[in-house]
Amino acid sequence: MSAFALFRLPYEQHYTLLEQVSGDPLELVSCTELNGRTGFVVAPFDCDKQPLLLIRPDKVAIDMLPENQGNWLHDSGLQPNQEPVPLMIRDNYHLDFANFHAHLMNGDFTKLVLSRSLLMGSQKAVSAFELFLKVCERYPRVFVCLVYTTQSGMWLTATPEILLAGSGEEWQTVALAGTMPYEDDVRWNDKNIQEQRYVATYITEQLEQFTSDFKEEGPKTIRAGHLAHLRSDFHFRLEEKRIGELLQALHPTPAVCGLPKQEAFRFILQNEHHDRRYYSGFMGPLMVENKTSLFVTLRCMEIFSNGYRLYAGGGILKDSIEEQEWQETEIKMDTMRNIINNNV
Repeated sequence: MSAFALFRLPYEQHYTLLEQVSGDPLELVSCTELNGRTGFVVAPFDCDKQPLLLIRPDKVAIDMLPENQGNWLHDSGLQPNQEPVPLMIRDNYHLDFANFHAHLMNGDFTKLVLSRSLLMGSQKAVSAFELFLKVCERYPRVFVCLVYTTQSGMWLTATPEILLAGSGEEWQTVALAGTMPYEDDVRWNDKNIQEQRYVATYITEQLEQFTSDFKEEGPKTIRAGHLAHLRSDFHFRLEEKRIGELLQALHPTPAVCGLPKQEAFRFILQNEHHDRRYYSGFMGPLMVENKTSLFVTLRCMEIFSNGYRLYAGGGILKDSIEEQEWQETEIKMDTMRNIINNNV
């Protein structure tokens, strides 16, 4: 089966099909290898555990689905009628939170991002394309993507976070952190403001290594479905041939990892109860029709022939409260869970 990506950029009225008609996507070792390349990027959280993939753009079309809608879906391993074990999932989160929080209190880290996943069974065949169209309709403000490769399987994401977008020498990235249910007058607490500031400061420090020609705007409140986030926008000039190097410096940002970055990255890999795979990586078209739009893979799920695996996480600081953080992951999972529940 051919690799493909169906994607809809924020606020656009059409979706795009990018398809590789033969062979498997190119596997790369690091983000720096993206310099000078064209295609659709499917990047994991950890490039040492899953491959960084580049789908060749043999076919690019507007408002079309893949012609051969065969059985791309992998089996999740769920037995018929098997359900998740809620107490076990909650207990694992409790153990992880206690571990992460202890290291924050000890001063080993200023921020850590704790994530989890949830495997859900399905009683009928999954239509990934119907799910994609429903997500596009429900969440017009975010990047929506359905992507399949033999290496990664099928993933659906609806994410508000730009990692890198632009063309030529004009580029943009964002510092997005802090989460609250959306309402007309969102009032941010100190924890969310501080968490977002950590991310913005980190991005500033990385951009300073590549260019002196940049400006920051914000932070401001943005809406992503039923959630609100704090976002600062960075606009800068950079030679196109260096975007792979910048991606290597940015990914993973503190919004999905922590600070100090490398130490937090290693700690997460060693201590989280699940494998993030392509959650908190990034996806999007790279120099397709001379434009790049790469987004951090948040609000996402893997789609199997008999179920789904949902992913969510949140930033943990010294003053974080476990139950509040757990509820934040529940709210974030609702982005995809609501789509599934309306489809079954």
